[in-house]
Amino acid sequence: MAEVKKSAPGGGGHGAEGPGRAAKAAGGPGGGGWTRFVTARPRLTLLVALVLTALAVLAGGGVADRMGSGGWEDPAAESTYATEALERRFPGSQPNLLLLVDAGAAGTDAPAVVAEARRLAERLDAEPGVDGVGSYWSTGSPALRSEDGRKAVIAARIAGEEKDAAAVLDRIAPEYRGTHGPVEVSLGGGLAVRHEMQTVIQEDLLRAEVIALPLTLVLLVMVFGSAVAALLPLGVGIVAILGTNAVLRGITEFTDVSVFAQNLTTALGLGLAIDYALFVVRRYREELAGGADTHAAVRATLRTAGRTVLFSALTVAVSLAAMLLFPQYFLRSFAYAGIAVVLLAATAALTLLPAALVLLGDRVNALDLRKLVRRGRPPRDTAAEGAGWGRVAALVMRRAPVFAVLTTAGLVLLGLPFLGVKFGTADDRQLPVTASSRVVQDELRDGFPGDPGGGITVLAEGEATPAQYAAYRQRIGALDGVVRVDGPVTAPGGHAYFTVVPEGEAVGADAQRAVAALRAAPAPFDTSVTGQAAVLVDSKDALAERLPWAAGIIVVVTLLLVFLLTGSVLIPLQAVVLNALSLTAMFGAVVWVFQDGNLAGLLGFTATGDIETTLPVLMFCVAFGLSMDYGVFLLSRIKEEYDATGDHEHAVRFGLRHTGGLITAAAVILAVVMVAIGTSRVTNTKMLGLGIALAVLMDAMVVRSLLVPSVMKLTGRLTWWAPGPLRRFHDRFGVSESDAYNPGGSSGVEEVSEEVRETASSRR
Repeated sequence: MAEVKKSAPGGGGHGAEGPGRAAKAAGGPGGGGWTRFVTARPRLTLLVALVLTALAVLAGGGVADRMGSGGWEDPAAESTYATEALERRFPGSQPNLLLLVDAGAAGTDAPAVVAEARRLAERLDAEPGVDGVGSYWSTGSPALRSEDGRKAVIAARIAGEEKDAAAVLDRIAPEYRGTHGPVEVSLGGGLAVRHEMQTVIQEDLLRAEVIALPLTLVLLVMVFGSAVAALLPLGVGIVAILGTNAVLRGITEFTDVSVFAQNLTTALGLGLAIDYALFVVRRYREELAGGADTHAAVRATLRTAGRTVLFSALTVAVSLAAMLLFPQYFLRSFAYAGIAVVLLAATAALTLLPAALVLLGDRVNALDLRKLVRRGRPPRDTAAEGAGWGRVAALVMRRAPVFAVLTTAGLVLLGLPFLGVKFGTADDRQLPVTASSRVVQDELRDGFPGDPGGGITVLAEGEATPAQYAAYRQRIGALDGVVRVDGPVTAPGGHAYFTVVPEGEAVGADAQRAVAALRAAPAPFDTSVTGQAAVLVDSKDALAERLPWAAGIIVVVTLLLVFLLTGSVLIPLQAVVLNALSLTAMFGAVVWVFQDGNLAGLLGFTATGDIETTLPVLMFCVAFGLSMDYGVFLLSRIKEEYDATGDHEHAVRFGLRHTGGLITAAAVILAVVMVAIGTSRVTNTKMLGLGIALAVLMDAMVVRSLLVPSVMKLTGRLTWWAPGPLRRFHDRFGVSESDAYNPGGSSGVEEVSEEVRETASSRR
């Protein structure tokens, strides 16, 4: 019979009879201030939560209407400066509203069409908030007339901040869209595209919630059996979502927030709240099954699962907080939403949930719907529920080198398409082909010889003579990748601009090289370059400059938190590397599906041949945080058992046995929520939802089930090593589930010892 070891290497463990568990049975930390606070007056706690949630509903109402649909540009970049300067000096150079005038068979030059078009242009020019109105009928520019002669464009700029400009568009759009005498008018342009995208996202989010909530409830019932237990995680998620909406509403008073952040609020609010509540409720039910009374079970749950939830929330919050380093408000918005929803989900799971459990007691198992399908069979033995996962761990560890090599190679292979990634900017093709502004932009893209929205624009500032302007125009016209240069258009005070038409697509590689060449070209005045290609170049530069810092912060803080949880030097390094491997399938799929267009017909989107620049950064931060969430759940249980027994292989098997089903259930539920988000008609939202769903499932079902146990088997007892100074640091500041005695429950010392003995016998 194998002897149960009395201590764990590295100084962090205790014997089965040592202070790790049994010595704390009499008067452990279960009587701590936090536990007393959340359980002494549970009805008052829930009443206060109800009042705060009601206030959050009021405070968060209408938050979507205050959000923006842009935020991809760097506010400190040269292109941003040039755009703002051009808007002040030459509003006609930066049109964001296009009226597509369809004259039909009569043609754009028919007298009645000319008269009606000029009347529309004059009327638009008189609208408050509209500047720089120009048209084919006023300029004669061939770029503003379709090649078939049936359509032409009236271009204008609605000035002001994004929300103010959208309000002007809402006011004037109904007056111009539709039939006007001999012509039919449709609205397009950047502002119309962004505004319609915001509307579509709000509609899709509502549909996603309608899909996700009932499916989530069904899955929770399948996991818990009890309808009462299933409702608890859902309640925590709803509280987190409503609270985050209120936080975002407050943030919009001070800065811009992207409407896309609402998708993350819903996904993480439901997903993480369910993760945390699953972990807490499952542990509470184990304590009850082991003979503990209600208050003792809640105390033990908070001492163990509660600490794990806290560590998990911190790791996810740090991953999301890294996006605050980037200047684009699109990314910063996800940090605002993500940090708020993670902390609120954890707070609700550690306050409201324990209060509800105190009131429910044994009734948490009420309304066991699985009785309807058991047909008289006795309920399953709780202690045996994870036996299948234990067998998986044993199999993987027996063939550890094979599983480690094959799993790693498979994940790397899935990620190879990302080596061919091409970055671009989001445009109207994010919208479905039937969206009205998308229809207009498709007409302009396919039927017009130029780009009515402008190509690359060079702003010139400083006094210059006509000869100097002409010489500069000739110089930049001779640059590689430049097809044509128009201008200069001048204004008093030494201001002018040139419009440059590059080769290829507006944001293609040729256009980006042209931006660099234009910025390097000598000039007798100050120049600034803007346009879609320039915005893309500046955005990529801003991301490249800050990405190492963001990744460094995520890695360093993750290493520290996992060390505090485990006391090991090797485990934090393993966690970071294995988490990164879990993301390879997501990044490979993003390129293979969304950039290259595979499955575009099935998923219903238009492939543009590139990926929006900020999306991979966002997906990395979110998916890495969620992977750490599951990693903390598994590692905390492994560490608890290792401290109790000192048996490394048994601890790994035990950890997977007691968390494998939980992690898989949590991952499936979160994937359902993300897939619901992925049903969006906006491509970026679809990519975000489906990509993270894939990453979550790969992490739970491949990395946590196969790679982690095989790697931990290979590293053996060295897994828990730490040098003396770090070991003493962990003894003083580290925490883990093993700091508390677990009365009864399926993880009691007796069960541990018995399982170790059974394992030893089977080896003989």
